[in-house]
Amino acid sequence: MKKVALLFLCAYALNAAQFNPAMQGYIDELRLEAKNLDPNFKDFDALRGEKIFTTKNIGKNSQEISCQSCHGSDLKKEATNIFTNKTIAPLSPSANPSRLSDVKEVKKWLKRNFKDVYLREGTAIEKGDVLYYLIKQ
Repeated sequence: MKKVALLFLCAYALNAAQFNPAMQGYIDELRLEAKNLDPNFKDFDALRGEKIFTTKNIGKNSQEISCQSCHGSDLKKEATNIFTNKTIAPLSPSANPSRLSDVKEVKKWLKRNFKDVYLREGTAIEKGDVLYYLIKQ
């Protein structure tokens, strides 16, 4: 019985860290774009995504910020946007299942947030890396 329960928990954990079909389609688009940008590209990397997410940069309003400045360091908790003072729901899909579920919303927020933090749009590789990092949270 314990083995069955353990197997079930492992299967659940694996499924929790996967994109829905629409998001997987977007990941596949990013992967193709990444390969066009860099022929040596193999796959997205959550560790690179974490670095992008946590690295401070002179961003919007000439402030030194990172993605964590608004989303916090614990993505399973609410945070406060430093520019609007609005509450941001947890970014972690494990804490907030609606996160990373709508491609249109994900594209909108990736574009906006990269521009806020890095003053430019993210590359396909950067976006994929960040999404790989976030799905594991």
